[in-house]
Amino acid sequence: MKHVMEAKDISRSLARMAHEIVEDLGDADRLLLVGIHSGGVPLAHRLANHVEQIEGNRPQVGEMDITLYRDDLYTGLEHPVLGDTRLPDSLTGAHVVLVDDVLFTGRTVRAALDEIMDFGRPACIKLAVLVDRGHRELPVSGNYVGRALDTDKGDRVRVEAGLELSDQDCVVVEARGDT
Repeated sequence: MKHVMEAKDISRSLARMAHEIVEDLGDADRLLLVGIHSGGVPLAHRLANHVEQIEGNRPQVGEMDITLYRDDLYTGLEHPVLGDTRLPDSLTGAHVVLVDDVLFTGRTVRAALDEIMDFGRPACIKLAVLVDRGHRELPVSGNYVGRALDTDKGDRVRVEAGLELSDQDCVVVEARGDT
């Protein structure tokens, strides 16, 4: 097991990503940060805090559970657990930033895009991820990335970054076979 980001690294990355989002998309009033369950939700709230510090007003934060949109729903999940999706009734015209903890194959993002379209037609959809670990199976890339890691496909990347900053915030890479 290898720690690749500590609390200060995560905080610094989120602050930088928030600045990039504001520079790219501007007006926080039209901005909607959507955390993908489960790891993206607390990160979306933390990004919103940073945007509020920069802009003086807090963007809306939503959350989505992509379980029903997964391409392996009927082939790989024995007992899917459904979480909440909390989004405005319409996303038409919004600047949506999907937020997730780890970008891997791209399949979670594909499912999130499918779900977003059920809520309207945003002005744009961008992707913010704390960790991009490579090994894409779909043509997906992050617009705002905290850190890119070189991992083996069998590795597990675990992000522990709750809503409140603490010493427990970290990103860990566990190689296959680590216990």
